[in-house]
Amino acid sequence: MHDLDETSLTDAVLAQMASTPDDRLREIMTAAVKHLHAFAREVSLTPAEWLMGIGFMTEIGQTCTDSRQETILLSDVLGLSAMVNALHDKTRVDAATDSSLLGPFYREASPTLAIGDCIVANPQSPEIVFYGQVRDLEGRGVPQASVEVWQTDEHGFYDMQLYGTEKMDMRARFVTGPDGRFHFRTVRPLGYFIPMDGPVGRLIRAQQRHGCRPAHIHFLISAPGYRELVTSLYQGDDQYIDSDVVFGVSNALVIQAKPDPNSPFPELEAIHYDFGLARASEAGEARVGADPSRLVKTAE
Repeated sequence: MHDLDETSLTDAVLAQMASTPDDRLREIMTAAVKHLHAFAREVSLTPAEWLMGIGFMTEIGQTCTDSRQETILLSDVLGLSAMVNALHDKTRVDAATDSSLLGPFYREASPTLAIGDCIVANPQSPEIVFYGQVRDLEGRGVPQASVEVWQTDEHGFYDMQLYGTEKMDMRARFVTGPDGRFHFRTVRPLGYFIPMDGPVGRLIRAQQRHGCRPAHIHFLISAPGYRELVTSLYQGDDQYIDSDVVFGVSNALVIQAKPDPNSPFPELEAIHYDFGLARASEAGEARVGADPSRLVKTAE
């Protein structure tokens, strides 16, 4: 029996965990304990503050549903999602299109539409067209690539915020043609506040942050033999382009809808962007995010 204090306690915990048979679990938990204990010592964490933090994390979990992922949202606004994404990008074996966050609004099984279709059921603003090509490292088109897209409507809402899991809108899946090209019609997405009615929103307000994301369109692109690409394209004239609350913007992903006589619909404003895929690697899952329904435990 040894009396433990704020300096010896960390070593005692690490000693108990030293027999963890899974090497990676031992490595992660050792580092986590060291950093958590160092954090508590650095700020002289009080019992009341500790309990407030416990309550906050409890509420984060209670806020999650099959159409809302508050825990991913917390990771996003703390920059942890962007950090994990940046670390994973370092495992690419080739240069390719920059990645970005999958985010908390991704849904699996988006409807497959024909090239040229509109992804918005009832547009309430002028349509725009997106067109581009999925390419390999040599610049050749990748045929039969799966291209999933999703975005907000012209009012800044995702379908999950409007309809829960009852209806899909502003999202679709396309399959590239023999030359790797695809195009679709949509509306200009609007930048938006992250959900501010939960614990993450309260944290953002307490920090006096604006809580906004610049307007963007999400893409998830995959093809056999290639590394899955998760990225977003950001509207360059958005007022929050330089202060994204989840730190997802990079210069290479900034675009602008504009008149384009070369687009498949020359009468509409257009966005043209070509995506480069890297070769497949053994780096594991590349999605920094998930369909919320995948993370909700159901009763057995």
